[in-house]
Amino acid sequence: MCTVGLANRSSLNAAAVEPSEPDQITATNFLSVAQDEHQKTIDSSNTPTTEEELASVQDNQIKQVQAIIEQKGFIPKELVSHEVNWFYKNLGMDDLYFKLQTPELIAKHVLSLYSAKISAFVSEESLLNFHAVHETEAGGIFIQTSTPGIRSGQGYEKRIESKYFDCPSNTSGSFRLESYRSQSAVQSSSFSTHLRSYFVQRSKFPDSTTNNNTNDPDTLSIREISDPNFIENSTENTLSSYERVIKQVLVRTGVVIECQDVPHSREKRLIIGYKQGTTKSYFSALTDLYHFYGLYSTKKFIEQFSNGVIVLSIYLNRSEKAGLPPLEHSIQQVIKEASLLYCLPTTPLQSHFQAGKLSVQEAVYCYVGWIFAQHFLNRLGSEYSTLQGILESYDSTNPHSEVLSSLKKRLRSDTFTSDYILEVIKHYPELIKLCYVGFAVDHRVNTSQDSLGPSLSYQRLQVTPVLSESELLDTIRKTVANNQEFMIFESYVTFNKHVLKTNFYQPTKIALSFRMNPKFLPELEYPQPLFGMFFVVGSEFRGFHLRFRDIARGGIRIVSSRNPEAYSINLRGMFDENYGLANTQQRKNKDIPEGGSKGTILLNPDQQGNPKFAFEKYVDAILDLVIPGSTPGIKDRIVDKYGKPEILFFGPDEGTADYMDWASQHARHRGASFWKAFTTGKSQSMGGIPHDTYGMTTRSVHQYVLGIYEMLKIDESSVTKFQTGGPDGDLGSNEIKISSDKTMAIVDGSGVLYDPVGIDRAELARLADNRKMVNHFDTSKLSKDGFRVLIDENNVKLPDGTVVHSGFKFRNEFHLNPLATADLFVPCGGRPESIDIGNVNTVFKADGTPRFKYIVEGANLFVTQEARLKLEAAGVVLFKDASANKGGVTSSSLEVLAALSFNDEEFSEHMTVKNGVVPEFYAAYVQSVQEFIEKAARLEFECLWREGERTGIPRSILSDTLSVGIVKLNEDLQNTTLWDNEPLRRLVLAEAFPKLLLDKLGMDTLLKRVPEAYVKAIFGCYLASKFMYTYGTAPSQFAFVEFLAPYVEKADAIAKKANVLNEE
Repeated sequence: MCTVGLANRSSLNAAAVEPSEPDQITATNFLSVAQDEHQKTIDSSNTPTTEEELASVQDNQIKQVQAIIEQKGFIPKELVSHEVNWFYKNLGMDDLYFKLQTPELIAKHVLSLYSAKISAFVSEESLLNFHAVHETEAGGIFIQTSTPGIRSGQGYEKRIESKYFDCPSNTSGSFRLESYRSQSAVQSSSFSTHLRSYFVQRSKFPDSTTNNNTNDPDTLSIREISDPNFIENSTENTLSSYERVIKQVLVRTGVVIECQDVPHSREKRLIIGYKQGTTKSYFSALTDLYHFYGLYSTKKFIEQFSNGVIVLSIYLNRSEKAGLPPLEHSIQQVIKEASLLYCLPTTPLQSHFQAGKLSVQEAVYCYVGWIFAQHFLNRLGSEYSTLQGILESYDSTNPHSEVLSSLKKRLRSDTFTSDYILEVIKHYPELIKLCYVGFAVDHRVNTSQDSLGPSLSYQRLQVTPVLSESELLDTIRKTVANNQEFMIFESYVTFNKHVLKTNFYQPTKIALSFRMNPKFLPELEYPQPLFGMFFVVGSEFRGFHLRFRDIARGGIRIVSSRNPEAYSINLRGMFDENYGLANTQQRKNKDIPEGGSKGTILLNPDQQGNPKFAFEKYVDAILDLVIPGSTPGIKDRIVDKYGKPEILFFGPDEGTADYMDWASQHARHRGASFWKAFTTGKSQSMGGIPHDTYGMTTRSVHQYVLGIYEMLKIDESSVTKFQTGGPDGDLGSNEIKISSDKTMAIVDGSGVLYDPVGIDRAELARLADNRKMVNHFDTSKLSKDGFRVLIDENNVKLPDGTVVHSGFKFRNEFHLNPLATADLFVPCGGRPESIDIGNVNTVFKADGTPRFKYIVEGANLFVTQEARLKLEAAGVVLFKDASANKGGVTSSSLEVLAALSFNDEEFSEHMTVKNGVVPEFYAAYVQSVQEFIEKAARLEFECLWREGERTGIPRSILSDTLSVGIVKLNEDLQNTTLWDNEPLRRLVLAEAFPKLLLDKLGMDTLLKRVPEAYVKAIFGCYLASKFMYTYGTAPSQFAFVEFLAPYVEKADAIAKKANVLNEE
């Protein structure tokens, strides 16, 4: 049972007025009285219904209040009646207050208000300072002084929304709010102040809320999802308006806003709906927004519905200050910026917005620029460039490259911390305004045709001068105090210059997205140029999507952080990791038509529990930039400085495997023509080929394991193995299922499982079949020397007597522990750069020999290149990720090809599993994909093994050489006259296209349906990979002529035959 203080915050508080009673009120009394009284007004047959009956009840309550106050003796007896009657009759408090409060509590509020007036008079204050709070498990009442257009410093709205509304939808914990501003003011010769009251009550929903139709806009009825109090006390117009907004929320992303005239009043009513849990602090942020435009609210309501929708209703009026714009103009601007505020309701720049130093748009722009600066400030300096040039660090054989990479990270994080950058930009709001104008002029859609004329934000732009790039940089240089501050604002100029399109000014959006021209990235740090870059910012996350070709493929991963230290590390390396993953993807995609891409989503420290919301916002924001807007007022056309259509392909990665179905369906709902191919790894009911179900990634990785066994004539059953990535994961579970070795240790998200005699294979298989982590392992199956240490366990004693002080640290570093020693190491999961030049020495025994004989790198970037080279130099047989881990992406590519080849009806018939029935074509196609993956992996393995034996060059380098060679030859072939030779083209495509698709649809249909750019890429990559796998990494200049000769000979024969037929 909570106890909450009731006090005004003036120097003379309620406790001082009433010393005989403590300044605490138990919740019990309020809960019983308030709920009973409110229930009576709705359900009881004894409830007064006529005005006379209502007046009689209130008069009786007034008498009780007066008696209580007279008994206390703090107000002169002759003034009690006046104070109480004025409180009831003249102040204009809403009737709901008097219904919910007991006479005892009302008496305390009257006394507190009286004491606050005395305090203000004695202190000669121009403002009355009165606050009262009373909370229970069923809700609460909050009262504070309210000056039009000025938020109270008490911050009750933030407190209310944080406790009652900023949480995931939960019908058992839903609340509703009614807020009123008193009609009359508390006045004296020195002040005139209104009171603002907030009433929070727990919602009660009808039993019909279990009906599945509550999320179907076609069948939804507001009466089935609402608190009965709301239904009882709302007009038909309100119910109709709310139902209309709720239905739009269910079918749209983001916020839905309606503006209505209030009958017989100059006020405007905003009805705002959104899905609960998709934004936070929005209610209080809206208050800041309308205050910024000179508006105040007379009434505000928050209604939560059982289907997870929340609706706000705000009645707005214009304050009487001189120089304010007309009400309609201010309302228009509030509506425009409410969507922007929904994306980022609070930022570290909030104080500048509240103080009027920056508008909402300027503050949000400033926040985005702050994030951009954290990642892309050029902080390395000329000294680093000189050092790198001396060491030739990007020569992959150079042993100093990784040291320089670590130095680069340290320079970036230590030179400009995020706190320092924020401190600087806060100090110069006038420079932010200048930078923002440059951004707005380029990307803001012209609104001169608005019915009310140019908007207020547009009018503001006319006041701030538009400077050229050189003028802006010169102004910055003259304004700031030093070169570090100049570099920070220079990054804003860089940002403006390289934004090609953005949804910043879209009427509706749920996160901010920017299509960047990546040419600002220094070649020194990013030697392989990116083709495209998306930068996304949401209230829960920041994200990137990078690709090396126009048509590219790669997964989207969510990066979580266990603690602030982990977040700091993840933040520091986020973009570089994304770039490295995309670059690895580019190299591993050599067998397929798509280039490499990768997306990363870093969850904010306080948003670790909202990965799905972050993913949905990330996807929707990017779709804003690749699907042209066609719905005025919802999705307008944006300024597009790129000017070309773009298609992106997303795949599953860490933390996103369960979201692929949603993304595909959402793309379809948004009108994307490419929706079937937009995501891979979808469920079978949507035509997906699940990687885990069919072991697609493992089939590639394991071919390298089997290849090593075959080449070295090793019996698999005698091999000891260490594995990171457990039986709950795709690669980890399938590696367990497909192998027959003696696995000695497994590390996964839950902890470490170890047994020197080999972990019980049957128990491991059980976990793999059920996709459960090692914390579910039956420890009775371990030998006497075996153990399991979970991440939440501390001070665990191992069989050899060693004490593990932190299970979390033990898990993170076990791959560096001497116990992790085996013949074979297969990383199937884990963070990038888990083994680097700084710790690779721990992977060696005391005698200098490696702890592993063979390493097949299933997890991306688990071992850095420098560490790989050191291991290979010590005799380790190692195959890197770009070669071994390509099965999943190959499967995804062939899944997309089927989606592009079939029309919607054919796709549904041949590629979707319905009610567990697998179409014959689907089953055969999956088998052909598995065979293709194993064949491609085997071809590359044999090539790398052969070239390694022939040249003595480390296979980690040969892998890159082979990948780069295939990718370059592919691009060259697409731009040669070979493509124009139709007989030759058809011969190659007859081999490159899957035979099942050719048999089902025919060559002509495939060429008609699959985009030409995609077919060209198929043509090029097929020839390039087949040639390089056959002739090796350094073919002679005549080798390709020899390779192509059979195709040319057949093509010529076909052409001659066609000519003969034409002549006949």
